[in-house]
Amino acid sequence: MAKTTLAPTTLAPGARIGIVGGGQLGRMLALAAARLGMSCHIYTDRKDDPAIEIAAAATIAPYDNEMALAGFAADVDVITYEFENIPAWSAEFLAAIKPVRPSPAVLALTQDRLVEKNFIASLGIEVAPFAQVDDAGALARAIAQIGRPSILKTRRFGYDGKGQTLVREGSDLAVAFRSLGGQPSILEGFVPFVCEVSVVAARGLDGDFVAWDVGLNTHEHHILATTEVPASIDPDLRVRARDKAMRIAEALDYVGVLAVEMFVVSTPEGKRLLVNEIAPRVHNSGHWTLDGAATSQFEQHIRAICGFPLGLARAHGPVEMINLIGDDIFRWRDFLDVPGACLHVYGKADARPGRKMGHVTILKSAERDDDDSTR
Repeated sequence: MAKTTLAPTTLAPGARIGIVGGGQLGRMLALAAARLGMSCHIYTDRKDDPAIEIAAAATIAPYDNEMALAGFAADVDVITYEFENIPAWSAEFLAAIKPVRPSPAVLALTQDRLVEKNFIASLGIEVAPFAQVDDAGALARAIAQIGRPSILKTRRFGYDGKGQTLVREGSDLAVAFRSLGGQPSILEGFVPFVCEVSVVAARGLDGDFVAWDVGLNTHEHHILATTEVPASIDPDLRVRARDKAMRIAEALDYVGVLAVEMFVVSTPEGKRLLVNEIAPRVHNSGHWTLDGAATSQFEQHIRAICGFPLGLARAHGPVEMINLIGDDIFRWRDFLDVPGACLHVYGKADARPGRKMGHVTILKSAERDDDDSTR
């Protein structure tokens, strides 16, 4: 399909979307774009990424290759990204050629845990206690301020438990700092939370804001294992959680889908919400929307970055999302026999431990309907 020449803000079917990153999120974005009559061009540094087989075109090159980036930008109408660990410089380079949504400024902010925490706190939104750590001496001073247990994290490029270490009573601080490569870090107070929840939401070019219901997340080995919607928390907490996500999105002048992860903490005065982090993209805890909501997070992201009206975020009913990690993917046939289950396989070749290979969404209302059927 030929690339369409369009106004700088609002696109239309026939446009081509550039996606930086070729993982499963890029794959599902490309599928959503195709439903709306648009094609995608993937930019990745890996030739076996699962989004490539779904896209109309692919550029395989390092993320800092100016010539490749320029050629990629010339072939698309708008650019987005499916993960945040790309150089902010690359996003700025692309933005000089074509619109990049969310903006490179948002990408840069969320790539640095310290900058992100300071931004959230500046909005009057509560976060865990934190302190900047640039060397072992600074770590000792931060421990004196925050106490133990606490968590030392690299400021950049950490995910799924990588780039962090727990500092307990008796931990050698110099060893802890060296274990993260001596990189600029942040110390965060350990939060004895009741549960973790996330708000996945979207903000359009016109400022319209839509949020799905709050999800309750459980993790295994620092990797998201399940998300249940609606979260089993008080209704007022769900309202407060969505309000915090909206305040963050508006302060960032955000365009696209984002996720805001929060801890629910119990205090004598009642339950509190502490924001943990922002993900400037479609998010694993929003995968349930593919089958469980009127508009999926992937379609919503495409709508937002193209300047389309946002879709309804209404859930069809209670739903659970289960991640298929590593060898879990070999149970795919078992899930197909579960009433209300919708299987999504990402097309990755190697089922390595800790690797997200697919997910299953289980529609609870369909389970109940099956109990009354004569299938």
